[in-house]
Amino acid sequence: MLSDTAGVHHVSVIAGDPRANRRFYTDVLGLRFVLRTVNFEDQFTYHLYYGDRQGSPGTVLTSFPYPREVPGRDGKPGIASVTLRVPTDTLEAWRERLDAHEVTHETVDRFGDAAVAFTDPDDTRIELVGVDAATADTVDVSAPADGPVPPAEAVRGIDGVAVRSTSPYATAALLQTFGFEQVAESENRVRYRLPGGRESAVDLLTDDAPYGREGRGSIHHVALSAANEAELHEWRDLLAERDYDVSRVKNRHVFHSLYVRDPGGILFELATERPGLGVAEREPDPAGELWLPDSLEPDREMIESQLPPLDDEDPAEK
Repeated sequence: MLSDTAGVHHVSVIAGDPRANRRFYTDVLGLRFVLRTVNFEDQFTYHLYYGDRQGSPGTVLTSFPYPREVPGRDGKPGIASVTLRVPTDTLEAWRERLDAHEVTHETVDRFGDAAVAFTDPDDTRIELVGVDAATADTVDVSAPADGPVPPAEAVRGIDGVAVRSTSPYATAALLQTFGFEQVAESENRVRYRLPGGRESAVDLLTDDAPYGREGRGSIHHVALSAANEAELHEWRDLLAERDYDVSRVKNRHVFHSLYVRDPGGILFELATERPGLGVAEREPDPAGELWLPDSLEPDREMIESQLPPLDDEDPAEK
């Protein structure tokens, strides 16, 4: 029997300048840069991972930087925003931190919970939602990352995403297949939450939004956790049997995954939590060098020569 998914595994966005991307997620949000690798389907493009100290599933945001990519346009179908958890009593400190970094923000209400909304350098929308200490202690998958943000204020992981679908009922049906339950509804937002595990949320937006365009700043997909590779194959069989547009199971080297796009146009990934990002093996600077799987190691010199500068100091300028 298939188990329900454990919650959000990671969220991936399309970025522009990789250096601006790294600075924002590490220096402003205080996440740890845990893996520097490439898009295995486009090996001359970075795939950058940020998260808690260990890169634990449920804390990870990843970016595909395309410096020449045109800006995305918010609309349907698409993932409108990602929400991160912080302790409620730190929201004012986060407003002050964003002000100090000249990041425009606003306070919004999410079903009675205060949240601070802003965008990253590529206009990806991010929200920080306040959770009480008890929730932070019981739901978090691991301790906050070390970094420029004081540990008591640090991001506690991913709460969920908000999506705009061209067929909300179809997206809702897939969420229910994954084990999500409808828990709240407002005028333009229906909340689905996954009971148990990480208590991840997906807000289905029902406003009359125009059609969007994927590009720089777009959230490409949200990944949910699966128990293991065998369960991924079971999920694939079930989703194919129900006529979903589902990929084969793919080896992403740090985990295995499959992708499914629902009839409403939202791209979901199912990803295993093992073998994991291998942070401990690359300490003390796990993203200091480009990590490649064995299959790409023979091409390392060519790959590195085609990647844009990532560190603040360009070696060519020395």
